[in-house]
Amino acid sequence: MAIPGAPQIGVETVAAGFAADFHTGMVIVGAGACGMVAALAARERGADILVVERDAAPSGSTALSAGLIPAAGTRFQRAIGIDDDPETFAADIQRKAHGENDPALVESLARGSASLIEWLSDRYDLPFSLVADFDYPGHSHRRMHGLPSRSGRELVDRLRTACEDTGIDIITERRVTHLHADVSGRVAGVTMRRPDGVIERVGCDKLVLACNGFGGNSDMVRAYLPDIADALYFGHGGNQGEAMLWGEALGARIRHPGAYQGHGNVAHPHGILITWAVIGAGGFQIDRTGRRFWNEAQGYSEAARAVLARPGGEAFSIFDERIAGIAAQFADFRDAQSQGAIREAATIAELAQIIGVPRDALEQTFDEVTRAREGGSDVFGRDLSHVPPLAPPYRAVRVTGALFHTQGGLETDGEGRVRHRDGGFLPNLRAAGGAACGVSGTGDAGYLSGNGLLAATVLGRAAGTWRDA
Repeated sequence: MAIPGAPQIGVETVAAGFAADFHTGMVIVGAGACGMVAALAARERGADILVVERDAAPSGSTALSAGLIPAAGTRFQRAIGIDDDPETFAADIQRKAHGENDPALVESLARGSASLIEWLSDRYDLPFSLVADFDYPGHSHRRMHGLPSRSGRELVDRLRTACEDTGIDIITERRVTHLHADVSGRVAGVTMRRPDGVIERVGCDKLVLACNGFGGNSDMVRAYLPDIADALYFGHGGNQGEAMLWGEALGARIRHPGAYQGHGNVAHPHGILITWAVIGAGGFQIDRTGRRFWNEAQGYSEAARAVLARPGGEAFSIFDERIAGIAAQFADFRDAQSQGAIREAATIAELAQIIGVPRDALEQTFDEVTRAREGGSDVFGRDLSHVPPLAPPYRAVRVTGALFHTQGGLETDGEGRVRHRDGGFLPNLRAAGGAACGVSGTGDAGYLSGNGLLAATVLGRAAGTWRDA
């Protein structure tokens, strides 16, 4: 597989040792949630660790998310009477992805999810709680766990504090440009570039790739994700695909490079993520004609292409005061409110005027939704019978579709070991998070809410634990 873009990164073969400026036991590339969870797990086993981050501070795609991690069978679920288990969770993941995932990887992530949440909560004082007031599409139980602000920024900051308290070294403003490996694929070290151009070479016994995917690399996006290539990119600009490039050079298998997570509920032109709670709790989407255009219960990843296909590549998410109260637990939603992205109206006619859609069409849409609530599924196949009808005052937000992050990458097992394309595993390399293939199938429709952070944290912990063969 020829990977376009990023000509200044790669892998160099070392025949007789690697001349490093210094040496450490484990290098972890990337200080998002994946990298910091891997570091915490590795430190518990006594590893000598160096975490390398290209930004001025830990961030990554995690900081741009709502910071929610799905987990099955946690004490937080049991406390409110939810009887969930890894088998049900794994079945939900596979059902959403139409069975396209590696079953062993799905099982590993589902089984590791509850212990991951409780480990971070008990050992590192991350105050998780369950999102218990609305359902995410595809999940048969409420299993999304988040921190008080419901923001990825808080997750990153608390993990960074945990790393600092544990004495883990995180070196920032260092971009890893090259891996150095022998002919067997065993990594000897990495080359890093500082902002001032100075080159540093670090030797290591083990390497964990916890950097993200390739959503920020327009050449790779056009090559592998052509149907979303022209969308707003809402991920981290540092996601340039280095892991796939390095992996290919080392002989790794690349799996599902066309998989990605989109989102069809980004406030436009404000560029603020609007939680899918506004839809899941009973809202709906219309286009410029004032009419609905799809079954919103399918999920927010599919919503990106559905919204972008409408006139002007935009839509309006319609909800009410009750739903706004649920959504207000998310920091991004509160930001959208403060910036005027959320519009309010006392009547349907006033709402139509404010957002610029035909009044008659919007009133007809409301009537159809009301009848669907009374009679079950609507013409799009969405079951609305379980949610209350919308009531004034009404809310609306103009939204567009966006690419959030890629879901394909290096093929791994449940411990993060990277598979070689000729069989077996690369000797001393692990991959997790966006560097590794996730469990979202081959496209966008296979993404189950939370899959990204599920793989980042659970697989990151497994990679950091590093059980030697």
